[in-house]
Amino acid sequence: MCSGSVAGAGRRVGRVSPGRPGAAVASTTPDSPPTGAPAAVAGIATLVGLGVAVLALFFFGWLADEMLQGETLAFDLRIRAAVHAHASPGLTHLLTLVSTLGGPGALAPLGLGLAALFAWRRWWRGAILLMAAMAGAVILDTALKLAFHRTRPAPFFAYPAPASYSFPSGHALFSFCFFVTAAGLLAPRLRSRALRWLVWLVAAVAILAIGFSRIYLGVHYPSDVVAGYAAGLLWSSVIMLGDRLAHARARRRGGA
Repeated sequence: MCSGSVAGAGRRVGRVSPGRPGAAVASTTPDSPPTGAPAAVAGIATLVGLGVAVLALFFFGWLADEMLQGETLAFDLRIRAAVHAHASPGLTHLLTLVSTLGGPGALAPLGLGLAALFAWRRWWRGAILLMAAMAGAVILDTALKLAFHRTRPAPFFAYPAPASYSFPSGHALFSFCFFVTAAGLLAPRLRSRALRWLVWLVAAVAILAIGFSRIYLGVHYPSDVVAGYAAGLLWSSVIMLGDRLAHARARRRGGA
């Protein structure tokens, strides 16, 4: 999706401005400013990203405290029962597939492939940030599961229960980090507004479907999934902040 934007950027490199003879237009690369946003707008976006990261951190801390005190259990059991009441063989088959596609075994190769595409297009920052997002998600998920030691609920449909702890949901965390980071890197660099909206829509649907599949299959409590989203929001916000700050630094130096 980013190839048209990248190709257009390459054609602009080294052009001479018609209004200023002999003056070359600043070179543009795939690491160029998202949609050419003015510095003031980029600064606001950076502050918003920082605020989102802080809010996600506080929300995760509050939810974890509620979970440890047993305050989320009534909510978890009520939602589990409501979701299970709508089970059907066709839906079970579909959501089993969705859950498989949302796991590290599927997202890791997809992330590697997308990072390789970025590197092939010489979008080094995008490749590095995407790999950092996925590696950080693995570390964050492992550390949080070991910190909270929440036992998993009994799965439905004889679905095999993973050996790891339940809080937070790794699938929710991984999918949030991957799809939000990928969309956050790609969408602003696409010229078509419709494509930008489509990228974000696909990311949102994928994230919600994967999280719902874990509740439906019974391998996570709903609060596990919400916590995974909060942790993913925190980490992906940090990654997006890194992208904006790297761009701002390059912009001050007269580069991308």
